[in-house]
Amino acid sequence: MSNIAAVQLNSGPNIQANLLVVSDIFEQISKTNAKIVVLPENFSLMPDTDEEFLKNAEDDGNGNVQNFIRELALKYDLWIVAGTIPTKTKNPKKVSATTYVYDNKGDTVYKYNKIHLFDVKLPDVDESYNESETFNHGQDFKVIETPIGITGIACCYDLRFPELFRLQHKEGVETFILPAAFTEQTGKVHWETLVKARAIENLCYFVASCQDGYHISGRQTHGNTIIVNPWGQVLQRLDSGNGFIINEINRKQLQSIREKFPVLEHIRLINK
Repeated sequence: MSNIAAVQLNSGPNIQANLLVVSDIFEQISKTNAKIVVLPENFSLMPDTDEEFLKNAEDDGNGNVQNFIRELALKYDLWIVAGTIPTKTKNPKKVSATTYVYDNKGDTVYKYNKIHLFDVKLPDVDESYNESETFNHGQDFKVIETPIGITGIACCYDLRFPELFRLQHKEGVETFILPAAFTEQTGKVHWETLVKARAIENLCYFVASCQDGYHISGRQTHGNTIIVNPWGQVLQRLDSGNGFIINEINRKQLQSIREKFPVLEHIRLINK
């Protein structure tokens, strides 16, 4: 059994200031028994405009933010799921929203490029998003072995697409990890319901690390960093503010639930 910590931030356009906050929170986490830490989407940069993602994009595998996270992993002997970092693509007008997973030696064990991009005009407010203007869609995924067991990675808007999580279930996933920056308007009505649904329908733990509050761009994010068990019960939550939550991922209990309630064995897909 291992513990996972999920960090909540209110990131802004100053990368160094954001990383200083991250460093302070890791110092606190180092005094716990966490084995793996999750950072939210855009943890190092929540800019005024999306063009800043292009200006601050890093080469895949090398960059100031990536090196900073590697150093934290080594310093504190922690696995880190590094939210999202904008990384360069072959198209100079597009970047990828990349979630890197580092082991406790600072080595990259996986990278996930966000598949579903948030191209939405929110109802009843003057607020819209068009991530596909700046970001490339990710094309694939896999599950990985981490200190908390078999782990699946997704990001923010992916949460609304249950097919992605069901496909990961086929690979034996036990815990889903989701860095996010959910809008306040949608988050207050949908966030917790969607997280619980993904946990329940796949009988998995679900760990979501969030942005929270008002940002310089005018965006307001929902917060509510959360850890949910396979029965859909909230184990830990941070409603608002910078900080972190921590909880055990009990794989034996997960196995027991799946044995006693074998719903995943009853899946029947009908092709037409």
